[in-house]
This record gives sequence, C-alpha cells and structure tokens, in this order.
Amino acid sequence: MIGIEFQNAGFSYDGQRRALDDVSLAIEQGSFVCVLGGNGSGKSTLAKHVNALLLPDEGRVSVLGRDTSAPENVFFVRSHAGMVFQNPDDQIVASIIENDVAFGPENLGVPADELRIRVESALAQVGLQGFGKKQTETLSGGQKQRVAVAGALAMGPDILVLDEASAMLDPRGRAGLLRVCHELNDAGMTIVLITHYMEEATHADRVIVLEGGKVALDGAPHEVFLQAEKLAQLALDVPFAASLSRELRARAVPVDMHVDEDALESELVALFADGVGGALDAYAEGAPEMGADSDALPIEDFVSVPVAMDPALDFGAVVLAADAMVPTLDNDPEGPSLSAIEPATAAKILIPSEPALIEFKNVSFTYEAVSRKRHRHLSIARGKKQADWGRFPSEHWALRELSFSIHTGEFFGIAGHTGSGKSTLIQLTNGLLKPTEGEVRIGGRSLSDKGVAVEARRDVGVVFQYPERQLFAASVFDDVAFGPRNLGLSADQVEASVREAMGLVHLDLDALRDRSPFGLSGGQQRRVAFAGVLAMHPRALVLDEPVAGLDPQAKRQFLKLLKELHDDRGLTVVVVSHNMDDLAELCDRVLVLNEGRLFALDEPARIFADEQALKNIGLGVPHGAHLVNCLARDGVSLAVGALPTAEQLAEAVASKLAGKR
Repeated sequence: MIGIEFQNAGFSYDGQRRALDDVSLAIEQGSFVCVLGGNGSGKSTLAKHVNALLLPDEGRVSVLGRDTSAPENVFFVRSHAGMVFQNPDDQIVASIIENDVAFGPENLGVPADELRIRVESALAQVGLQGFGKKQTETLSGGQKQRVAVAGALAMGPDILVLDEASAMLDPRGRAGLLRVCHELNDAGMTIVLITHYMEEATHADRVIVLEGGKVALDGAPHEVFLQAEKLAQLALDVPFAASLSRELRARAVPVDMHVDEDALESELVALFADGVGGALDAYAEGAPEMGADSDALPIEDFVSVPVAMDPALDFGAVVLAADAMVPTLDNDPEGPSLSAIEPATAAKILIPSEPALIEFKNVSFTYEAVSRKRHRHLSIARGKKQADWGRFPSEHWALRELSFSIHTGEFFGIAGHTGSGKSTLIQLTNGLLKPTEGEVRIGGRSLSDKGVAVEARRDVGVVFQYPERQLFAASVFDDVAFGPRNLGLSADQVEASVREAMGLVHLDLDALRDRSPFGLSGGQQRRVAFAGVLAMHPRALVLDEPVAGLDPQAKRQFLKLLKELHDDRGLTVVVVSHNMDDLAELCDRVLVLNEGRLFALDEPARIFADEQALKNIGLGVPHGAHLVNCLARDGVSLAVGALPTAEQLAEAVASKLAGKR
C-alpha cells in the first residue's frame, strides 16, 4: 500500500521561485525514509505537504489514498500523519508539558481515560517520565524537542514526519529518537526523517535527496552515500564510515565501501586477524613510542566515576552518583596528583596564568527562584501576606556550584546532555540572567554591579539558538545598526561598524543594505544576525548551538568564520554544541556539564579519552576516537592520536598492515 504519493507536485511561496518543482515519488506504508538536502532544497516544504499544512499549486499529493487538497480529507490526513517541526517552539502550545502532549489527541476526541494513557506512554517513550507537571518555558531546547515528539506520538499516527527533530538533542537523545523510530516502524508506522546527520540516514530503508525542489538522488543508503562527489555538489557530506572506507581503499587496504561504522569495524578486525595472526603483540612492542607532543593520551589517565542510569529512559534521564571525572597526572613524577582534587580546583591548576575574561565563582541558578520572586512581587502588590521565599530542598537547580574561568583569546567549548544547563550558563556570562548564588565576573569585575552588567552586554556578545530569530528590523542595515546606534555612535561610526561587521561575515552590505532580512535565505539570515552582534565590537562571542539546522556545507562555512574571527582578530569564542567532532577540532578547552554541575574541564584530547564516562551522561566522542576505541576492544591497537581524522586513521591502518606483511 502506498502511504504517501507526490504526483508532479509543484509549490511556490511567492509565485516565482519553486520550493517544490515537479516532484513525483511514492513512499510505501510501513517504510523508513530519510530525506536529505541542503538548506533551501525543499525538505521542510515537502514535509508540510504530507499533513496538508501546505497544498500543492499543481499536481497532486495523497496520504493513505486521500487527496490532501480536498477539504473533506483534511481531518483524516492530519489525524493520520503526525509531524514534528524543526523548531519545537513552533508547535508547543501549552504552558504545562502534559497539557501540551494531550493537545493533539484531545482535539481528536480521544476519551479522558485513554488520553491519560497516551500522554504517559508518549512521555515515557521520549524519556520524560515525571516531567508532566513541569512548565514548558523552563525546558531546554532539547527537552522541548522531546515534548514535541511526544505530542506527535500521543496522536497515534500511521505516518510520522520529523523535520530536523534531532537537531537540538544530545548524542544519547538522538540515539533514543532513532530507537523509537525503529520500534514504531517495526510496528507498521511509516517514518519520514529529515536530517542533516548523515549517520542517521544510514539507518533508513531509503534515502531521498532534494536539490532546488527536485529529487536529485533516490535509493538505498549505500547507493546514495557512495556518490561522494555528487553529495558534495549538493552541500552534503558522507558518513564517517564511507569517508574512512574511501581513504583506506586509496591506500590499497582491501575493504569494501561502507556507510555503517560497525560493519567497517568488523571488516577491519577480520582483516587484521586473517593477515596478522598472533604477530600483533610483537608489532606493538616494536612500534615507535608517542612523543611528548602527541595528541594520544591513554585512557588510564582519567578517573571515571560511575553514574547510575535508569535503563528505561533511553533519551537519557540521569541520576547522579558522583559529580566529577577528574584528570589524573599520577604517571607524571614531576606533576601534582589531581586524582583526589575537585573539578574546579583541577581546572585552576591546568588553565593558563593570564587574567580571566569571564569567571564563575561558586555559581548556582534556579528558575524556580525567579518564578517565586515574580509571584512574591504580585502578592505584595495585591496586599497578600508575604511568605517565606527562601530556598527549598526540592527546587530544581539548573546550575549548581560552578567555578571556572574563560581566558582572553580562548576558543572555549561547552558540552552537556540535554537539560544540563548549557543555555542557562551562557545567559549568565553577560548578565542576561543573575546567579541565584555565587558570582560572575567579567574582566575581574562583578556583574552584580549594574554598571558592569551594562558594559558586559557590549563586551560579551551572545548569539542564541536559531540566531535568525533575533532579526526584527525592516532592512538589513537597520538590523545590524541597532546595537551601534544604542551605543550612541555617530552616523559615520555606525556606517563603519555595520560595513565592517558585514564584511566579517562575508556579506555585501551594498547589495543587501535595503533588503528585508526576512527575505534572505536561512544561511544569510544567520549571518546578518551574527553581524548585528559583531557590530557591537565585543571582546567575546558566546554562541549557543550556532550551526544547528545548517546543512554540512553551511556548517563548515560558519565554523570556518568563527575560527577566522578567533585566529585573525583575537576574539574570545565560546561555543555550546552537541557535536563532539566540532568541539574536538576547534576548541582549546572543553567544559562538560552534567545535571548542572561541572563534570570535566580540560583539553579536548583528555576530555574525549574516556568514552564510557561521557556515554554515561548522554554524550559521545568524535567518530575517529570512537572507532579507535572499538578496534582496541577487539584487540587492534593503532598508533594514532587521541582525536584522529579519517585520513590519519587510514594511514595508521595501512602502516600497521604493511608492517605485518
């Protein structure tokens, strides 16, 4: 049975440019399909046609045999085809989580008893048991995404369309989402997954790639991902396993082309076993030792503290058993032993000696205290008796006792599971939020001083998730000029600041000056929003998931821009990210949060040395490090750095095999 069918479908938002152009495809009911494409290729437009949020200008779209353009079919289509949007704020409608999840099925007329069961089941599937009474406004971006997924699942659809639903999830959350998708698919539900994570697409039955509103590629994952050159032209990457397979074959290593890392690992293990026999130990003894400058650090250099997990929460609700993964230097006779030192103290020993630009001193923060403070003011205004508004043992702390420093000129990364406190932390860096306890300092001065806080909002530029949502003005020039004008700069100074900022983000001011920022492409909007922050001439840039939702090519360009600003202009850059490969490649140091506490703070090579400890708190390690660890567990040890690229891994494998022949 055909679940979804597009027959010569065309659609335009403005009557000129086609977002969908003569699309014809059929998706079997019960299949698992992944849709890929660069930004602006038509993925979201196609998704919105599946549940009749958009109707084709020409051609036909049908769902379970019903024409979506027929008014009498709209209720049927939307009750059988659930959708999760790219940004969860676009579909969260209630202030309480369980009410939001219940909204869809309640409007379908589901009886109250069944409604309760559906809501509880949906929340359990996305790892949000016990969250039902919480307010949606207090959730992190990843938690909101899970609520949106739960809302779609509660409707019991036959078809589920997910538009970049994993963009704001941590690695364990993404794995949990894929697990749920496969379970639903095994039960007969059609899954249409739109993503920019190439590894997610390898789990599908079929991959469809869009370009300019047309179907550019269509086939099984291995058929699509082996076309590396074509994918590069479409602004897409290949999975790490495919990239490594290609590098290995270029070095005459006899492996098949793979898109799945597990399959590639198995073939490499078999290759070493067949071609090497018992000579591995002899080779290891004769292999050159790692030099002092090597990135390789033994896993034993970390003390991994166990974390208790509820196995039912695949999306990752974590219960702390301890709060530290502390690097140890016991193997260095000249250095101090850090194995028994608290994380914050260890960080102070390891960090550079120059003055800190941003410093957190025993900072704790709770949104509940803010809510109670607001409610207290309302109560006093109404003449009600003032209650005790002190701390409550049961209140939820978004951050707890954080102490660390960020130094001038650093490229500083922040990682953590969904809901670990990352977005809260960055809002404390320039006084947008104030600590419930403790102190934040900028350049040695406390943000508790109002004058310092005002200066901090100029010196520390914060770019939020989906920065294009910071746009508001009628023209590009006015949007970027807003900050400089509020600093009291003259017209000439404003012009110079705007021109410089636009140049830094590689946009032509003369071409875009009078255009509406809302008429630009998604990538251009993000750069204009970024330019608005740069025009303030900040000393530091703090960015919250800046590349979420960007296609691989746009992501590379944006990260290259950040590196240029850091390397060429000396800006301090702080980046929050769920992408471990990006943090490993760019950052001088990485801070890891777990349940609002400092879990680790060190150089990337040391942070990512203990994969299991990071996995326990919902994170992962870069693809290269993961494969090295997997091979090591299978008895294949490679002489390679702690954070190897595909090229370095291939060279190490080829070298080791050559030494065994």
